[in-house]
Amino acid sequence: MTTPSADARAAATERLAALATPPGALGRLGDLAVWVAACQGQVPPAPVDSVRLVIFAGDHGVAGHGVSAFPPAITGAMVRTFLLGKAGVSALADAHGVAVRVLDLGVDEDFADLPDDVRSALTAHKVRRGSGAIHLEDALTADETHAALEAGAAVAHEEIAAGAQLLISGDMGIGNTTPAAALVAAGLGVPASEVVGRGTGIDDAALLHKTTVIDAALVRAGARTDDPVETLAALGSADLAASTGFLLTAAREGVPVLLDGLMSVACALTADRIAPGAAQWFAAGHRSTEPAQSLALSKLGLEPLLDLGLRLGEGSGAVAAVPVVRSATALLRDVALLSELGV
Repeated sequence: MTTPSADARAAATERLAALATPPGALGRLGDLAVWVAACQGQVPPAPVDSVRLVIFAGDHGVAGHGVSAFPPAITGAMVRTFLLGKAGVSALADAHGVAVRVLDLGVDEDFADLPDDVRSALTAHKVRRGSGAIHLEDALTADETHAALEAGAAVAHEEIAAGAQLLISGDMGIGNTTPAAALVAAGLGVPASEVVGRGTGIDDAALLHKTTVIDAALVRAGARTDDPVETLAALGSADLAASTGFLLTAAREGVPVLLDGLMSVACALTADRIAPGAAQWFAAGHRSTEPAQSLALSKLGLEPLLDLGLRLGEGSGAVAAVPVVRSATALLRDVALLSELGV
C-alpha cells in the first residue's frame, strides 16, 4: 500500500506556516489542506473540482427481522428517487457540484419498469437479490463476496478514469446499519451493545432486539471474524462488500476518499483490515449519530469535519463536507505568503 507523499506533506506544512495568517489560525482547515496536498503529491494543491459519489444499494435479509423502522420495499423506491435526482443527497450534490451515480449491488428486485438502458447501467455490477439474514446465515457466499469486492474495484477504476480527484461512497439499503454495526463489532472485537444504534429511528424495544440480532450474528460467525474478507461474507452484504472494494482501490490508486456515515466507515475499517495503511487516504466527512461510526473513526484515527447530528446516509454528510475540503485547499493555494507582503 502506497502512502500519501511525505515530501508533499512536509512542503505543505512549511507553506502553511509561511502563510500571511497568524500561526495556527486556520486550525483544522490547515491540517486538512496539508492532507489534500499530500494525497495529490503537489504543493500548492490543485483545486478539488471533480468530486464523484457512488451510492451502493442493496437489501439485507435481516431487515425482515424487526431491526428497522421501515420496510425493505423502501430500498427500491429510494433507488428510483436517486435516478430522478430528488433524494436528499441529490440536492446537496447539485448544490456543491458533486457527480452522483447509483448502483444496484443487491436490491431485492429487478427494476423491470425502468428503461432498458437505465436498468442496464443500474444493475451492471449486481451480485444477487438481497443478502442473507446475518444472524441466521452468511450474507454472501465466498464467490459472491469476491464478486462484490471486484465490482467495487471496477467502479473505482471507472470513476478515477472519469477524472475523480476525491471519491465518496454512499449507501442505500433498509436494515443496513445492522450488518455495518456487526462489521465494526467484528473489526474492533467488541460486543453488540457497544455498536448498536437506532438507524432510521427504532424504539427501545427494537433497539434491544437489534442488539440481540447482532450478538447472535457475531456468535454464528465465530473465529471467521479474524479474517476481514470472511467477515464480509458472514456479516456484510453485497453493497457493503462492493463499497469496501471501492475504498480499497481508491487507496491503492492514490485517490483520496471522503467518508460518510456508518456504512462507509464500517467499510473503511474493513478495507484497512485488508490492506493496513489504506486509512491514510481517507478523511471523515461527518460524525453520524451511530455509535459504531464513532468507534470505527477512533480506531482509524480520523476526526470528522462536521458534527450536525445527521443520520440520513446516502453519502449526504460527506457531500455536505465537500465545501470544507475545497475551502481548506483554496486557503493553502491562494493565501499570500508572509514573505510576499513586503513588510
